Amino acid sequence: VRSRAGLPAPDLQFHFAPAFFSEHGAETHDKHAYTVGPTLISPKSRGWVKLASADPTADVRIQPNALSDPEDLAALVEGVRIARRIAAAEPLRSATGREIYPGPEAVSDSEIEADVRRRVELIYHPVGTCRIGVDDLAVVDPELRVRGIDGLRVADASVMPVIPGGNTNAPTIMVAERAADLIRGRVGAGVPA
Repeated sequence: VRSRAGLPAPDLQFHFAPAFFSEHGAETHDKHAYTVGPTLISPKSRGWVKLASADPTADVRIQPNALSDPEDLAALVEGVRIARRIAAAEPLRSATGREIYPGPEAVSDSEIEADVRRRVELIYHPVGTCRIGVDDLAVVDPELRVRGIDGLRVADASVMPVIPGGNTNAPTIMVAERAADLIRGRVGAGVPA
């Protein structure tokens, strides 16, 4: 759905679960519950991944910078409001008890914003750490070759410069099939298969 009028495409996807889901499933709840989670389809906030040292076994440094763009926060606040409207409509209304998060006391934008900031979770579709492109910041070229290293290509979601408008499974398969065609010499860069 669109969080506001005038957007060229939807910016929110809703995840529904017939169970309580918080903190990636680590938080428990001993009663019946369901979860409606607004999710940014194409967040504007950008993070980074950096090497911590020259040691290849060292963990990398990751800074997701979630909600650093004000539009992302505004979209999620509206997403909470939309989720509440969904829960208030049948058939969910008759199955709904008390709202757990953000809780019925969170009414104003600032109250909902505080809850979103406190409980935001990054879900499982990261992209862009080996961005494809032709500029100096691109890690791989249009043929998925790692710049500066012979014989190495990347063929996964990390080459996507932005998160596609939805889940990443199908686009990742497309990247892998394109890589296979490039490696086998079936196509050149920029030439449709």
